[in-house]
Amino acid sequence: MKNTSFYLMAFLLVALCSCKKQDAASADEVYNEAIQVNASAPVQEEPNYEPSDPNTESYAEVEENPFESPKKEPLSTFSIDVDNASYTNIRRFINDGQKVPKDAVRVEEMMNFFKYKYPQPEGESPFSINTEYSDCPWNKNSRLLKIGLQGKNIPMTNLPASNLVFLIDVSGSMDEANKLPLLKESMKILVKELRPKDKVSIVVYAGSAGVVLEPTSGDDKDEIMDAFDNLQAGGSTAGGEGIELAYKLAQQNFIKEGNNRVVIATDGDFNVGASSDKDMEKLIEEKRKSGVFLTVLGFGMGNYKDSKMEVLADKGNGNYSYIDNIQEANRFLGKEFKGSMFAIAKDVKIQIEFNPKHVQAYRLIGYENRKLKAEDFKNDAVDAGELGSGHTVTALYEVIPTGVNSDYVPSDLKYTKVKTDDSNYSDELATIKFRYKKPDGDKSIEIVKTINDKNISLDKTSSDFKFAGAVAWFGLKLRESKYISNTSNDEIKRLAKSGLANDDEGYRAEFVRLVDATN
Repeated sequence: MKNTSFYLMAFLLVALCSCKKQDAASADEVYNEAIQVNASAPVQEEPNYEPSDPNTESYAEVEENPFESPKKEPLSTFSIDVDNASYTNIRRFINDGQKVPKDAVRVEEMMNFFKYKYPQPEGESPFSINTEYSDCPWNKNSRLLKIGLQGKNIPMTNLPASNLVFLIDVSGSMDEANKLPLLKESMKILVKELRPKDKVSIVVYAGSAGVVLEPTSGDDKDEIMDAFDNLQAGGSTAGGEGIELAYKLAQQNFIKEGNNRVVIATDGDFNVGASSDKDMEKLIEEKRKSGVFLTVLGFGMGNYKDSKMEVLADKGNGNYSYIDNIQEANRFLGKEFKGSMFAIAKDVKIQIEFNPKHVQAYRLIGYENRKLKAEDFKNDAVDAGELGSGHTVTALYEVIPTGVNSDYVPSDLKYTKVKTDDSNYSDELATIKFRYKKPDGDKSIEIVKTINDKNISLDKTSSDFKFAGAVAWFGLKLRESKYISNTSNDEIKRLAKSGLANDDEGYRAEFVRLVDATN
């Protein structure tokens, strides 16, 4: 009797477990259907999502530019870069008391976070060109050449109509307070800047991609903001599919001679579809041919994929910013909306030739990922950076003058002797050339400027020169550069404080505090 009871209980237990498995399988099927993105409903939150490993942030490896001899490498060529994501990301690390990964430091993006008081351009040129030449603060035997561009400041009323397609990452990795919730609030700041003639669409991507807002007038701000408010996070990340759909929508609603732009907002954690950096590069290069510009907005930390975001911006006629808090969203998407969203020149390239009569060696500070071959300068098929309305761009060269002893000067060639031109260019330090296209143009326009060999003492330079030098110096220290002999935080801070003019928003004073917070 006892054996019969035992077998009966065992049979009931097995039957009960089988029922539970069938119920669970049915529930999984319903759930998997529910998280699919469609054109009429927001993505549903995935309850089983677990945050990524906090140590999976990725940064492209950067090898800093070496010193070059003007006799062996007479030309230095690069694309402008108006991105500033590196600076705000560094700020996040320092404010959180963390060590800054050296490959997260892109010195040019640190310098270009700040605006400089360069004069407005005259005539038809979309930008003015400004140079200063003085002593290098981190190497006593070197000098520093600053090149500054100032984009023409065009009033909002004169800017063309916009066709903006927001591509929003609503995957499970975005389900954190400093990601999708911050993204929503950030987008509302941008929406406030829209005009009735502007059009806005919203595409989302998670397990798949879909349209959640068809093209809508910028005057219908409540409808646009409601669409953002309804977004929820869940699912994996079909980044490639989302990009395809966003560009398709932008092309379908293309405004001739207008501002056509895709705005991607993500933590960059692409893990479904075209996920490798090389795949993304090929995809975005193809989309660039459509005439649609690109803005990349990065959010979050822990699993942040800076390497992918930079590829998208660099290869897609775009710019890239990291939004670490609502104040940064207000700066980039509100106060600097015109510069961020309206290009006045594209494919802007710089090529400089240093005079070997005055220069033993030179080194471009930063812009490692923006360097071009000398022959790329005149090749209009080669992509370069865009300049927005009112934008400033700053670049620095460290120069070792002739007759100065320095460990950084490249060795002379043994078998090949380079003859120096005997022409009378004794007062010229360098010749600098710029090429750019109009936003809807295909042919470049060239500007040439000569820089005289006339340096002034550091204390007599502009506040902008001092401050840009301090920012670059701090960036080189964070990168643990092998080309700086002086790494004193006190001296970096002293130089930055001497350049605190033109600081109405307090960003320069904040930089001084960041220097003070590091060892």
